[in-house]
Amino acid sequence: MLSLRAAATVLLACQGLGGGRQDFRVSDDYRRHLELGLSPGRGVTNVDFRFGPEDEAFRRELRCWLQENVPPDWEGVFLEEDEEAWKVGRAFIGKLAAKGWIAPAWPREYGGMEASPAMQLVYNEEMGYHRAPIGSIVQAVGYIGPAILFFGTEEQKKQHLPPISAGEIVWCQGFSEPEAGSDLASLSTRAVRDGDDYVINGSKIWTSNAHRSDWCIILARTDPAARKHKGISFFLVDMKEPGITVQPIVNMAGVHSFNQVYFEDVRVPGSALLGQENQGWYIAAMTLDLERSSLVASAVSMAKRNLDDLVHYCKETKVNGRSLLDSPQIGHKLAELAIEAEVGKYLVYRVVSLQARQQPGSIEAAVCKLYNTELDVRLADTGIQILGLYGQLERDSKWARFMGRFEKSYLYAIAMLVGGGASEVQKNIIAMRGLGLPRA
Repeated sequence: MLSLRAAATVLLACQGLGGGRQDFRVSDDYRRHLELGLSPGRGVTNVDFRFGPEDEAFRRELRCWLQENVPPDWEGVFLEEDEEAWKVGRAFIGKLAAKGWIAPAWPREYGGMEASPAMQLVYNEEMGYHRAPIGSIVQAVGYIGPAILFFGTEEQKKQHLPPISAGEIVWCQGFSEPEAGSDLASLSTRAVRDGDDYVINGSKIWTSNAHRSDWCIILARTDPAARKHKGISFFLVDMKEPGITVQPIVNMAGVHSFNQVYFEDVRVPGSALLGQENQGWYIAAMTLDLERSSLVASAVSMAKRNLDDLVHYCKETKVNGRSLLDSPQIGHKLAELAIEAEVGKYLVYRVVSLQARQQPGSIEAAVCKLYNTELDVRLADTGIQILGLYGQLERDSKWARFMGRFEKSYLYAIAMLVGGGASEVQKNIIAMRGLGLPRA
């Protein structure tokens, strides 16, 4: 029997939140039955989740290529952490760029393939499942580049997009501040107009990969007299500009991926402004939706890979002469996680289907992010519980299982409940925008 959580999430995926909008392609057989006034017969499917022939051909080509080019002992979780892993990742990006596979959905003139949303989804699924070391380009390709595509001038597109699709530069995101995290609109970093330039002062925090980045997107207040959402602008800043200082932050996994970035009288040209002055909040809102959907699309497949590996481990591992899967508790828990992983996948498909029709999907992206990041925690916790004390060991221990993957996955999974928008923020979005509830 399904747990209440699994049953509820299946219902959520099938019905949609706050409405009965149907997002997936109804099969031709089912449509013909409806037109003829007949009940769907045996073997007729209501919804067709199959990808097209071109998408599946790309999946096979990409999968073979990844199996040949991802290092066999690679156990990356999210970002390439130490310097050796960073070098492995950058070398992999070079090979990916040579194939023209950095940014499949982008226009060809900027180095893309003009791939459909479905093909981009195939790409994200395969990259996630094979744990490809692409941490250095996730931000640039997933949401920074698209923001430039939507809101940038031709000069900005020509300057920034080809180097991203060639894998040549690394970007970071400067949104959160020490006193403005979930309440992002309370940010205090200032950008003051001075002739043709802007002068930026303030600081940003939790800036992933700032210590390795060439460029940064920044939100700064340009009109302090306006309401807090109204007076913010969006800038593209060269990290080599004088006055920028990067201070490392070591996370609870013992990894230096976060940073605090200080801006002291940093002068940037007027051409660094993306979109219109004081319209940065609206660009940021779209960017955050893209961030949530792009991060989750690959993360769902990474979770599926972890689950598959865990099932294989339980099949192969004997305790007192019996497989771990002979334990009803373990079997039931893995079955429940398998159901939840499928629901998470279809929540991603729902967001992609909206993107394919160019319809707004901020509510669906929030549902997707909330559900899947919390699923990651449950999966990592289950892995540690099944592995027992071995599951708590880091990768450098000779006794560690899966090279310490579940120990590291758990620490990262807890962090991702906050990263990309805290779970509480996602619930507020769902409540107010999706259910029409008043602001608390």
